[in-house]
Amino acid sequence: MMTDPIADMLTRIRNAVRIERATVELPSSKVKRGVAEVLKREGFIWDWKEVESEPVRQLQLELKYGPNGECLIRHIRRVSSPGRRVYSRSVLLRPVLGGLGISILSTSSGVVSDREARQRKLGGEVLCELW
Repeated sequence: MMTDPIADMLTRIRNAVRIERATVELPSSKVKRGVAEVLKREGFIWDWKEVESEPVRQLQLELKYGPNGECLIRHIRRVSSPGRRVYSRSVLLRPVLGGLGISILSTSSGVVSDREARQRKLGGEVLCELW
């Protein structure tokens, strides 16, 4: 039984980047689709799609690398966990690594990046940080 599916998603991405795989597959959910969409909008992955398979649908992410094969995702860290939820207001959100990285938040308006949350004045649960 998996207790933290978001941490599992981040670990699969981290492991795939480490061995320079082009794609990574993981079980799909609404929050994971939201995180994938934020990663696509912020330029960390090329695209994502949902693939039919048994017993559950799979989310397939196309990872993005630089022109010389360097990793765009250097660090990915889970902030909020099932045992310790971390919430933040929009005015308290600070840029990650001077604006080079992002935080991903789960808000009442869906999953958004810290930039979008500050712009739309939304607070919520801080899911993860990456740069």
